[in-house]
Amino acid sequence: MKIVFLDRKSIGRDLDLSEFYEFGEVVMHDHTPDEDVPERVKDADIIIINKTPINKETIGGAEKLKLVCITATGTNNLDKEYLAERGIAWRNVANYSTENVAQHTFAILFYLWEHLRYYDDYVKEGRYAEDTQFTHFGKVFSELSGKTWGIIGLGNIGRRVAGIATAFGCRVQYYSTTGKNHASDYREVSFDELLATSDIISIHAPLNASTEGLINKAALSKMKKEAVLLNLGRGPIVVEKDLREALDEGLIRAAGLDVLSEEPMSRESPFLGFKDSDRLFITPHIAWASIEARTRLMHMVANNIREFLG
Repeated sequence: MKIVFLDRKSIGRDLDLSEFYEFGEVVMHDHTPDEDVPERVKDADIIIINKTPINKETIGGAEKLKLVCITATGTNNLDKEYLAERGIAWRNVANYSTENVAQHTFAILFYLWEHLRYYDDYVKEGRYAEDTQFTHFGKVFSELSGKTWGIIGLGNIGRRVAGIATAFGCRVQYYSTTGKNHASDYREVSFDELLATSDIISIHAPLNASTEGLINKAALSKMKKEAVLLNLGRGPIVVEKDLREALDEGLIRAAGLDVLSEEPMSRESPFLGFKDSDRLFITPHIAWASIEARTRLMHMVANNIREFLG
């Protein structure tokens, strides 16, 4: 059995992956450009990928291929019809990063909500040492308690965020992008009502036809001017050009993003050049990436292989 891991670097070099060698030969590549995939998988029985596109062009010559394992939950990079035609199985991994993404959601929120960059700079630049009183009121912030938190995507992560927000005293409401997911413990509202009445909106939805471009100029214009938008779902859910314009025009107070439409960040990104970290905070897709979550993820991938091999 030959296993080829096409983008080992995508899960970090600090993990112990020795359990994969129990299945046979293992070949690991830090990164594989799309054009190199056919050569690298041509004699593989199993391939492990993250973002690599899997279709006729990339795996058409992999005659021994039996299983594609994804080190992620999303499967939009798979041509599932082609895999079915070939009789090639695929497995993804879910629920490995729920705690981490929920944690990072609040890390981003508090950075923006309490103007932490401003206050950190105030101290480190020596201005606090020159002040005459013990408290500095340079930026006003408020309690979360009593605020309305709107969630787009009430799956496992959305529900975890909802529970934490409730613990902080927030009123939680949600919008179902498919109209199929319902939760009696939180208030379900229309998209327009969620936009108009939420003080914080966090996105935890997958990318699909219902969510791509969901947060555009029209949606942003319906939000409260003091609202904070958080995207922990997928980058293309937010139209980035529209969000940049909304921030420039003061349509919303701030935005925190862990995902972008193009990753790594495009040199043409509308967010490049936006210097106000008090209003825009971006992290490089790290919400899922605690050591615990990544370790859990790879154990789950190994278990997918074990179960497949029987």
